[in-house]
Amino acid sequence: MTINNSPALSDLEVWRKKPFRFIAAPFTPMFPDGSVHAEKIPAYHELLVANRIAGAFINGSTGEGVSMTLEEKKLVTRAWANASKKNQDLKIINLVGGNSLHECIELAQYSRQQGIDAISVLPPFYFKPVNVKQLARFVAEIGSAVPELPVYYYHIPVLTDVGFSMIDFLPEIEKLLPNFVGIKYTHEDFMDYLSCIHFADGKYDMLWGRDENLLPALSLGAKGTVGSTYNYAAPLYHMLYDAFIKNDLHKARQAQQQAINMIRLLGKYEGISTGKAFMKLIGVDCGTFRLPVKNMNPEDFECFKKDAEAVGFFDFCSALSHKVA
Repeated sequence: MTINNSPALSDLEVWRKKPFRFIAAPFTPMFPDGSVHAEKIPAYHELLVANRIAGAFINGSTGEGVSMTLEEKKLVTRAWANASKKNQDLKIINLVGGNSLHECIELAQYSRQQGIDAISVLPPFYFKPVNVKQLARFVAEIGSAVPELPVYYYHIPVLTDVGFSMIDFLPEIEKLLPNFVGIKYTHEDFMDYLSCIHFADGKYDMLWGRDENLLPALSLGAKGTVGSTYNYAAPLYHMLYDAFIKNDLHKARQAQQQAINMIRLLGKYEGISTGKAFMKLIGVDCGTFRLPVKNMNPEDFECFKKDAEAVGFFDFCSALSHKVA
């Protein structure tokens, strides 16, 4: 991203004005011993571009950022930044937030040095902020250390247990952080979400974060979405969006139901780690998740493949541009 003193003039602002953006939350590839396999990231980058994905939200929940060391997150950041130099159409948003304010600032500054397009900040989830003013102070402290970078807040109360209404947060952060640009909204409060879309005449980029509820979010005016299933089922969501903008709600609802059927397999097979099993089905072996997440055993994986086929996964899964080793 072009560095300047006005985030509103950045190329990310142009990107934000596109009709709609699908942003994948990539898995972090791991070796069998659980170490980061960063050499797979360039091919992963090509996979997303080939499937018309507009951005990558790295080091997030799907990417196991909270389970990695600061140096490992820097390794992942560097690998995605280097891959994006060859194709800058895929914007990179790096999750730098966590419990350590100083580590958040260090990773934010490293993101700027590597040419990352934007950062995102989680709330501290051990010593939690007591109100939205304290939350805004925390986010602003990190964002002000990189005034050239656009900053998103990551709202995912199901994991952080920080559940303030974002319509109360926006007025506070607006006063403190000029380079604040929006929220990754991973929650089901549609009333709050719509109010945030309308806040300050639509000033902020409200990225929807629930793949299983994308259609209702579109009806409220969502212009972008971040999700893990866009890694391996992008064609299904493109079909959903195309049907929605053509006002073919029957087809859009059918596509959303197909997505729900697929996502239910995550609950059936060990939760978030099932995403890496889906990736394996399309030819991208990202290894396993770290403890305490449970991974599939080989017997369950064989059953999972049959269930994936039964929900039609191979009819709408993402396609590789080439074989990924």
